[in-house]
Amino acid sequence: MIRIATKIAYLGNEFCGSQIQPDARTVEGDILQNIRTLCNFTDEEIDLRLASRTDRNVNALGNVAVFNSSIEDPFTLVKALNAVSDGIFYRSYAMVDETFNPRHAEYRTYNYIVPSDNLNIPDMKECAHLFLGEHDFIRFCKPDGKPTVLSLDEIEISTDGDLIVIRFVARRYLWNMIRRISAAMISVGKGESDISEVKDALNGRNVTFGLARADALTLTDITYPGIDFESVPCSMFDPRLKDNIFKNHLEKRFFESL
Repeated sequence: MIRIATKIAYLGNEFCGSQIQPDARTVEGDILQNIRTLCNFTDEEIDLRLASRTDRNVNALGNVAVFNSSIEDPFTLVKALNAVSDGIFYRSYAMVDETFNPRHAEYRTYNYIVPSDNLNIPDMKECAHLFLGEHDFIRFCKPDGKPTVLSLDEIEISTDGDLIVIRFVARRYLWNMIRRISAAMISVGKGESDISEVKDALNGRNVTFGLARADALTLTDITYPGIDFESVPCSMFDPRLKDNIFKNHLEKRFFESL
Protein backbone atom coordinates (compact mmCIF):
# COMPACT_ATOMS: atom_id res chain seq x y z
CA MET A 1 0.00 0.00 0.00
CA ILE A 2 1.16 3.55 -0.78
CA ARG A 3 -0.07 7.01 0.23
CA ILE A 4 -0.13 9.48 -2.62
CA ALA A 5 -0.97 13.14 -3.16
CA THR A 6 -2.48 14.03 -6.53
CA LYS A 7 -3.23 17.43 -8.02
CA ILE A 8 -6.67 17.34 -9.54
CA ALA A 9 -8.67 19.55 -11.92
CA TYR A 10 -12.43 19.77 -12.40
CA LEU A 11 -15.18 22.09 -13.59
CA GLY A 12 -17.32 23.09 -10.65
CA ASN A 13 -20.61 23.08 -12.55
CA GLU A 14 -20.42 19.30 -12.77
CA PHE A 15 -20.45 18.85 -8.98
CA CYS A 16 -22.43 19.94 -5.93
CA GLY A 17 -19.22 21.14 -4.31
CA SER A 18 -16.17 19.19 -3.22
CA GLN A 19 -17.30 17.77 0.13
CA ILE A 20 -19.16 14.48 0.04
CA GLN A 21 -22.95 14.71 0.44
CA PRO A 22 -25.70 12.11 0.43
CA ASP A 23 -27.62 11.85 -2.85
CA ALA A 24 -25.44 14.45 -4.64
CA ARG A 25 -22.50 14.25 -7.00
CA THR A 26 -19.38 15.70 -5.35
CA VAL A 27 -15.65 15.77 -6.04
CA GLU A 28 -14.89 13.59 -3.01
CA GLY A 29 -17.57 11.14 -4.00
CA ASP A 30 -16.20 10.76 -7.51
CA ILE A 31 -12.61 10.32 -6.29
CA LEU A 32 -13.70 7.63 -3.85
CA GLN A 33 -15.59 5.84 -6.63
CA ASN A 34 -12.54 6.03 -8.93
CA ILE A 35 -10.29 4.50 -6.26
CA ARG A 36 -12.83 1.81 -5.35
CA THR A 37 -12.94 0.81 -9.02
CA LEU A 38 -9.19 0.13 -8.95
CA CYS A 39 -8.54 -0.96 -5.36
CA ASN A 40 -10.44 -3.34 -3.12
CA PHE A 41 -10.44 -0.81 -0.26
CA THR A 42 -13.13 0.49 2.06
CA ASP A 43 -13.57 4.25 2.36
CA GLU A 44 -11.83 4.10 5.75
CA GLU A 45 -8.82 2.32 4.19
CA ILE A 46 -8.69 4.88 1.36
CA ASP A 47 -8.59 7.70 3.96
CA LEU A 48 -9.24 10.43 1.37
CA ARG A 49 -8.43 14.04 2.28
CA LEU A 50 -8.72 17.18 0.17
CA ALA A 51 -6.51 20.23 0.61
CA SER A 52 -9.26 22.79 -0.03
CA ARG A 53 -13.02 22.88 -0.02
CA THR A 54 -14.63 24.31 -3.15
CA ASP A 55 -18.27 25.34 -3.36
CA ARG A 56 -20.68 24.37 -6.08
CA ASN A 57 -19.64 25.86 -9.47
CA VAL A 58 -16.13 26.77 -8.25
CA ASN A 59 -13.45 25.25 -10.51
CA ALA A 60 -10.05 23.76 -9.73
CA LEU A 61 -6.87 23.25 -11.70
CA GLY A 62 -4.70 22.32 -8.72
CA ASN A 63 -6.66 21.11 -5.73
CA VAL A 64 -4.87 18.28 -3.90
CA ALA A 65 -6.32 14.90 -2.98
CA VAL A 66 -4.42 12.50 -0.69
CA PHE A 67 -5.34 8.83 -0.29
CA ASN A 68 -4.09 5.25 0.11
CA SER A 69 -3.84 2.83 -2.81
CA SER A 70 -3.05 -0.83 -3.31
CA ILE A 71 -1.51 0.00 -6.71
CA GLU A 72 2.04 0.77 -5.65
CA ASP A 73 3.42 2.32 -8.84
CA PRO A 74 2.23 5.97 -8.76
CA PHE A 75 2.40 6.54 -12.53
CA THR A 76 0.35 3.40 -13.20
CA LEU A 77 -2.13 4.48 -10.53
CA VAL A 78 -2.64 7.98 -11.93
CA LYS A 79 -2.94 6.62 -15.46
CA ALA A 80 -5.61 4.17 -14.29
CA LEU A 81 -7.47 6.89 -12.36
CA ASN A 82 -7.63 9.06 -15.48
CA ALA A 83 -8.89 6.08 -17.46
CA VAL A 84 -11.86 5.46 -15.13
CA SER A 85 -12.61 9.11 -14.25
CA ASP A 86 -15.37 11.20 -15.77
CA GLY A 87 -15.06 14.84 -14.76
CA ILE A 88 -11.88 14.79 -12.68
CA PHE A 89 -8.42 15.10 -14.22
CA TYR A 90 -5.50 13.72 -12.20
CA ARG A 91 -2.68 16.02 -13.35
CA SER A 92 0.35 15.20 -11.17
CA TYR A 93 1.41 13.19 -8.13
CA ALA A 94 3.83 13.01 -5.21
CA MET A 95 4.52 10.23 -2.74
CA VAL A 96 3.78 11.24 0.87
CA ASP A 97 3.68 9.54 4.27
CA GLU A 98 0.89 9.22 6.82
CA THR A 99 1.94 12.42 8.58
CA PHE A 100 1.31 14.59 5.50
CA ASN A 101 -1.72 16.85 5.95
CA PRO A 102 -2.85 18.49 2.68
CA ARG A 103 -4.61 21.25 4.64
CA HIS A 104 -1.22 22.55 5.83
CA ALA A 105 -0.23 24.25 2.57
CA GLU A 106 2.46 26.83 2.00
CA TYR A 107 0.37 28.81 -0.51
CA ARG A 108 -2.99 28.56 -2.25
CA THR A 109 -3.48 30.47 -5.50
CA TYR A 110 -6.85 31.41 -6.97
CA ASN A 111 -7.88 33.30 -10.11
CA TYR A 112 -11.09 35.28 -10.35
CA ILE A 113 -12.10 36.30 -13.88
CA VAL A 114 -14.48 39.13 -14.81
CA PRO A 115 -15.36 40.86 -18.11
CA SER A 116 -13.47 44.15 -18.46
CA ASP A 117 -16.46 46.10 -19.81
CA ASN A 118 -16.87 49.46 -18.03
CA LEU A 119 -14.39 48.59 -15.28
CA ASN A 120 -11.77 51.09 -14.15
CA ILE A 121 -8.65 48.94 -13.72
CA PRO A 122 -6.55 51.57 -11.85
CA ASP A 123 -9.36 51.95 -9.30
CA MET A 124 -9.56 48.17 -8.95
CA LYS A 125 -5.80 47.98 -8.37
CA GLU A 126 -6.02 50.69 -5.71
CA CYS A 127 -8.82 48.72 -4.05
CA ALA A 128 -6.83 45.47 -4.26
CA HIS A 129 -3.91 47.09 -2.45
CA LEU A 130 -6.15 47.67 0.60
CA PHE A 131 -6.52 43.92 1.17
CA LEU A 132 -2.82 43.06 1.19
CA GLY A 133 -1.26 42.00 4.47
CA GLU A 134 -3.01 41.05 7.69
CA HIS A 135 -6.60 42.17 8.26
CA ASP A 136 -9.76 41.09 10.00
CA PHE A 137 -11.87 39.89 7.07
CA ILE A 138 -15.08 39.50 9.09
CA ARG A 139 -16.98 41.69 6.55
CA PHE A 140 -15.57 39.77 3.60
CA CYS A 141 -16.40 36.17 4.45
CA LYS A 142 -18.80 33.69 5.96
CA PRO A 143 -16.90 33.06 9.24
CA ASP A 144 -18.18 29.50 9.84
CA GLY A 145 -16.84 29.68 13.41
CA LYS A 146 -13.22 30.27 12.32
CA PRO A 147 -10.85 33.13 13.25
CA THR A 148 -11.27 35.90 10.69
CA VAL A 149 -7.84 37.54 10.99
CA LEU A 150 -5.40 36.35 8.32
CA SER A 151 -2.92 37.62 5.75
CA LEU A 152 -3.24 38.00 1.98
CA ASP A 153 0.23 37.79 0.43
CA GLU A 154 -0.51 38.84 -3.16
CA ILE A 155 -3.33 40.30 -5.25
CA GLU A 156 -2.41 40.87 -8.87
CA ILE A 157 -4.68 42.27 -11.58
CA SER A 158 -3.95 41.62 -15.26
CA THR A 159 -5.87 41.65 -18.53
CA ASP A 160 -6.40 38.78 -20.96
CA GLY A 161 -8.19 40.06 -24.05
CA ASP A 162 -11.55 41.40 -22.88
CA LEU A 163 -11.19 39.76 -19.46
CA ILE A 164 -9.68 40.89 -16.17
CA VAL A 165 -7.86 38.23 -14.15
CA ILE A 166 -7.52 38.80 -10.40
CA ARG A 167 -4.88 36.52 -8.86
CA PHE A 168 -4.90 35.82 -5.12
CA VAL A 169 -2.07 34.19 -3.15
CA ALA A 170 -2.29 33.30 0.54
CA ARG A 171 -1.73 30.40 2.88
CA ARG A 172 -5.41 30.09 3.71
CA TYR A 173 -8.75 31.76 3.04
CA LEU A 174 -12.15 32.03 4.68
CA TRP A 175 -15.43 30.77 3.24
CA ASN A 176 -16.59 33.06 0.37
CA MET A 177 -13.68 35.42 1.08
CA ILE A 178 -12.35 35.73 -2.48
CA ARG A 179 -15.83 36.12 -3.96
CA ARG A 180 -16.68 38.92 -1.50
CA ILE A 181 -13.37 40.71 -2.04
CA SER A 182 -13.81 40.37 -5.80
CA ALA A 183 -17.34 41.78 -5.52
CA ALA A 184 -15.95 44.82 -3.68
CA MET A 185 -13.25 45.36 -6.32
CA ILE A 186 -15.78 45.04 -9.14
CA SER A 187 -18.13 47.48 -7.41
CA VAL A 188 -15.31 50.02 -7.10
CA GLY A 189 -14.27 49.38 -10.71
CA LYS A 190 -17.82 50.13 -11.88
CA GLY A 191 -17.98 53.29 -9.81
CA GLU A 192 -20.81 51.90 -7.70
CA SER A 193 -18.75 52.00 -4.48
CA ASP A 194 -16.00 54.23 -3.19
CA ILE A 195 -12.58 53.18 -1.90
CA SER A 196 -13.51 54.75 1.46
CA GLU A 197 -16.39 52.28 1.82
CA VAL A 198 -14.00 49.35 1.36
CA LYS A 199 -11.70 50.84 4.00
CA ASP A 200 -14.68 51.17 6.36
CA ALA A 201 -15.59 47.52 5.84
CA LEU A 202 -12.02 46.43 6.57
CA ASN A 203 -12.19 48.50 9.75
CA GLY A 204 -15.26 46.58 10.88
CA ARG A 205 -18.13 48.74 9.67
CA ASN A 206 -21.16 46.73 8.56
CA VAL A 207 -20.78 47.32 4.82
CA THR A 208 -21.37 44.65 2.19
CA PHE A 209 -20.62 44.56 -1.54
CA GLY A 210 -22.40 41.32 -2.35
CA LEU A 211 -21.06 37.93 -3.43
CA ALA A 212 -19.44 37.55 -6.85
CA ARG A 213 -20.49 34.59 -9.02
CA ALA A 214 -18.96 31.22 -8.19
CA ASP A 215 -18.17 29.89 -11.68
CA ALA A 216 -15.64 32.69 -12.33
CA LEU A 217 -13.43 31.41 -9.49
CA THR A 218 -10.71 28.79 -10.00
CA LEU A 219 -8.31 27.24 -7.49
CA THR A 220 -5.22 27.18 -9.71
CA ASP A 221 -2.52 25.72 -7.46
CA ILE A 222 -1.47 24.63 -3.98
CA THR A 223 2.17 24.34 -2.92
CA TYR A 224 3.96 22.63 -0.02
CA PRO A 225 7.52 23.09 1.23
CA GLY A 226 9.70 20.15 0.20
CA ILE A 227 7.00 18.46 -1.92
CA ASP A 228 7.58 18.28 -5.69
CA PHE A 229 4.75 16.95 -7.86
CA GLU A 230 5.49 14.89 -10.97
CA SER A 231 3.32 15.96 -13.91
CA VAL A 232 1.68 13.38 -16.15
CA PRO A 233 1.39 13.75 -19.95
CA CYS A 234 -1.84 15.27 -21.26
CA SER A 235 -2.22 12.20 -23.47
CA MET A 236 -3.65 10.46 -20.40
CA PHE A 237 -6.85 12.47 -20.80
CA ASP A 238 -6.63 13.76 -24.38
CA PRO A 239 -9.89 12.13 -25.58
CA ARG A 240 -11.89 13.77 -22.76
CA LEU A 241 -10.17 17.12 -23.30
CA LYS A 242 -10.89 17.15 -27.02
CA ASP A 243 -14.55 16.30 -26.42
CA ASN A 244 -14.94 19.05 -23.81
CA ILE A 245 -13.17 21.62 -26.01
CA PHE A 246 -15.45 20.71 -28.94
CA LYS A 247 -18.55 21.17 -26.75
CA ASN A 248 -17.25 24.55 -25.58
CA HIS A 249 -16.74 25.66 -29.20
CA LEU A 250 -20.31 24.63 -30.03
CA GLU A 251 -21.68 26.61 -27.07
CA LYS A 252 -19.55 29.65 -27.94
CA ARG A 253 -20.74 29.66 -31.57
CA PHE A 254 -24.35 29.31 -30.42
CA PHE A 255 -24.20 32.30 -28.05
CA GLU A 256 -22.25 34.42 -30.52
CA SER A 257 -25.03 33.81 -33.08
CA LEU A 258 -27.81 35.15 -30.86
